[in-house]
Amino acid sequence: MMKKTIDLIYFNAGGGHRSAALALQAIILAEQRPWNVRLVNLFEVLDSDGVFQKITGMAPEDLYNHRLKRGWTLGLSTELKVLQAMIRLGHATMLRKLEQHWLEHSSDLVVSLVPNFNKVLYQSVKNKMPTVPFVTVLTDMADYPPHFWIESGLDQQIVCGTGRAADQAREAGYKNDQISQTSGMILKPSFHRTLDVNRVEELNNLGLDPERPTGIVMFGGHGSSDMLRIAKALKDFQLIHLCGHNAKLTSQLNSIKTQARQVAIGFSLNIERYMSLGDFFIGKPGPASISEALQMGLPVITVENSWTMPQERFNTVWIREQGVGIVIPSLRSIRNSVLRLVADLNQYRESVAKIKNSAVFEVVEILANQLARKDPHLTESIAQSS
Repeated sequence: MMKKTIDLIYFNAGGGHRSAALALQAIILAEQRPWNVRLVNLFEVLDSDGVFQKITGMAPEDLYNHRLKRGWTLGLSTELKVLQAMIRLGHATMLRKLEQHWLEHSSDLVVSLVPNFNKVLYQSVKNKMPTVPFVTVLTDMADYPPHFWIESGLDQQIVCGTGRAADQAREAGYKNDQISQTSGMILKPSFHRTLDVNRVEELNNLGLDPERPTGIVMFGGHGSSDMLRIAKALKDFQLIHLCGHNAKLTSQLNSIKTQARQVAIGFSLNIERYMSLGDFFIGKPGPASISEALQMGLPVITVENSWTMPQERFNTVWIREQGVGIVIPSLRSIRNSVLRLVADLNQYRESVAKIKNSAVFEVVEILANQLARKDPHLTESIAQSS
C-alpha cells in the first residue's frame, strides 16, 4: 500500500506548537504507521520570499518569542485583535502562497497545530485538494474566540483537549461527529514512559535532602526574572529551578544564598527526570507546563492576572475546577501558597492522580480515522486490526 502523506502545520511562536508536531511525529514513527509525515513551518511558507525577515531582521515568530522571554505580555489581547485584522487584510496574498505550496506538495491529510490562520489554511487546502481532510488540533486548553482556534463554518475535524474547548466548538456550530475530545494536551513521548529514577540518589547527587518537600520552578524555555523573586521569597524551601536556555539566570539563581538548598539547572533534554524529583510545581499557566507537571504527579502553583496571556486564562479556571493546584494573583503570596499546598499535599496529589492524559496516542488514532474516511481500504484495515 502506498504511504499516505500527512502534513503537520506548526510555527515556532511559543514553542508548544512545534513540540506537539514533534510528539505526534514520534508516536507515528513508533507505532509504525504507514504514513509519510511532513512538518511544515507555516511562516516559512508565508514568508518564502523573505520579505518580512528582510524588513525586520528576524523571523515573524522571533518577535513574539522575544516578548515572552522578556515577560512583555501585558496588552496582548488588544494586539491579538490587530494581528487578526492584519491576517484578514493579507488573506488573499497568504491564500495564493499556500495554494502554490499545495500545488507543489500534495497531501492526504492536513493537520493544523496553530491558531489564527486556520481559515486561510482550510481554504487553501479545499481550493487545491478538495477531497483532503483538514483537522485542527488545539494546543491550548480552550479557544479564545473569535477567530483564534475555532473558525465557524468549516468542514473540518476539531480536536479538543478539554470539555470547555469541545463546548466552544459546539457553540461555533460544529456537530458532535466533527468534534473529538482527548484526555488532555499533547505531551512528548518521554512523559508517557516509566522512568528509571532513584529519587533519593538523584536528590543526593544534587545536594538536596530527600526528606524535604522539593519544588520544581519552571517558566518556559528561557526562564523568567520571576524565578529570582521566587527563590528569594522561598529561601527556606528546597527548590530545583529549570532555566532552559537562560545561562545568566542559571548563574544568578545559583549565587543566591538560601537557608534551604536550591539548585538551578540550565537547558536539558530530560526535563521529565528533574520533574520526577519534585513534590510540587511553580510556573506560568501555559498548557504544556501545567500538563507536564500533572503528568509527573506534581500539584501546581501558578499566577493569573492582567499579564496572563488571554488564551491561557481558562487554564487557571481548569486548575481550580480539577483541584490540582493553587492560583494566585501575584508572587507576593507565593510563600503562603506553598505553605498551604505542602500542608495539604496528599489531598492535592489525590486530585492530580485522577488526571489521565493519553492525548498524543488518541490524536494519532483520530488522524488514522480521518484518513480512513477517504480510503475504504484503510477503513477495512482499521476494522480488522480492532
